[in-house]
Amino acid sequence: MCVCIEETCCFSDNGDMSGIIPILAVTLVLGLGAIIVVSLMGRSSGRGKRVKGRDAIMKEANKKLAQNPRDHEALLAMGDIYYQEKTWDMVFRTYETLSEMTTSHPTMDEFLINQRCGIAAMKLNQPNEAYKALSTAITIDPADFEANYNLGSLEFQRKNYEKAIQHFQKARVRDPEHAPTLRGLGHSLFKTKKYKEALAFIRKAIDLAPDDKESLYTLAECYFEANQTEQALKIFSHLRPDPVMGPNACLFSGTINANQHQFEKAIEDFEIGLKHTAIKPEVLIELKYRLATSYLRQQEIGKAITLLRDVQIANPSYKDTNTLISRYQELNANKNLQIYLMAPQADFIALCRKIVMGYYQKAKVKITNISVNKSDGADILAEVDTPKWSDVVMFRFNRSQGSVGELIVRDFHSHIKEVKAGKGICITPGGFSEEAKRYTEARLIDLIAKEKLTAILNNVDARAAKTAAASAKK
Repeated sequence: MCVCIEETCCFSDNGDMSGIIPILAVTLVLGLGAIIVVSLMGRSSGRGKRVKGRDAIMKEANKKLAQNPRDHEALLAMGDIYYQEKTWDMVFRTYETLSEMTTSHPTMDEFLINQRCGIAAMKLNQPNEAYKALSTAITIDPADFEANYNLGSLEFQRKNYEKAIQHFQKARVRDPEHAPTLRGLGHSLFKTKKYKEALAFIRKAIDLAPDDKESLYTLAECYFEANQTEQALKIFSHLRPDPVMGPNACLFSGTINANQHQFEKAIEDFEIGLKHTAIKPEVLIELKYRLATSYLRQQEIGKAITLLRDVQIANPSYKDTNTLISRYQELNANKNLQIYLMAPQADFIALCRKIVMGYYQKAKVKITNISVNKSDGADILAEVDTPKWSDVVMFRFNRSQGSVGELIVRDFHSHIKEVKAGKGICITPGGFSEEAKRYTEARLIDLIAKEKLTAILNNVDARAAKTAAASAKK
């Protein structure tokens, strides 16, 4: 039996489809091609319509504005296009005009108009206009993300940190993963000295934006203020080469190391800081001052004096620069005075021995005892034999540059009697009080103040060598 359809095909009732397969294949190919062509035409037509639609909207809006410059519907249409295209100057002009018309057209979206006007003003760096528009918007929708984030940024710029915190907190509710919001909140908390609270937000902001060096620096400041100095030092040391944050980071890391008496590390930090080319004047002068004081602790007085003079030129009244120059300029010219005041105890004792050995001319001197006292000075007991007399003499060396009072002299006199010395020599790089001088008038104690000590130190090496040579001949 055979069935025919419009005499175009037939197949038998035994299931033979060999006749229809080629026809189906052709039909399928033609259909697929038609779909592709229609799709391509649709896309092309769509693109044309979008461009044409934008141009048509702008053309119609301009036509309306030519007849009425304050046609709010035309301005709204144009403003929306400018906003989508991020043409911020035109966005601001359009929505600023619209914001003035909201009272006469209550059906307009006053919130949207002021929000977009404020955002555009922010983009154009017009903070006063932005603040005004966004403040209006937020009275309508207090929870809006854009208004809160931008107002938080403006309050931060105005140093109203508490208000900034409030706005950033509201913005964070809407978008908990917005890095700039977390950053602004963390920095605001830092400014209000809430260091531990700031840490959490700044850390999260850095996780979301790892290249934010300023936030990394502020994180280190938080650690420093929270007495977590090791964490702070790691970050500051990491930031030392940075061309922007580097000078400040070097100043902080050097200060931490100096506070820990790690003066060699502190010197390295400050020297790296001074190698930067772009340094703020206030940071530059502090780097030089702190490097100078670290050099002093390492007894590199010449380098310190050079830096202190640079500081003095930049700011003649900076901290105690003038006092330090006056004090250490003399030390720089007198190596033995440096040793007397600043050297480790072993070097100080060695110098005191030289003074004792050369104190009396043409004398044979034998040191019998050396003891270090509580004030880091020393007492030296010596047997002195001269052509005219022989006796036991007690020398007391004070290292403090302050005034030696009567109590110290009385204590020295008691010690002289204990060791049964016949005479005492009390030496200081400072001076003696009037009471101390009166106390020694009737006692066998000689007082040697700074001027006489300086003269002794200037000649101590030559006299000690001469005495040693004379003793060798005998």
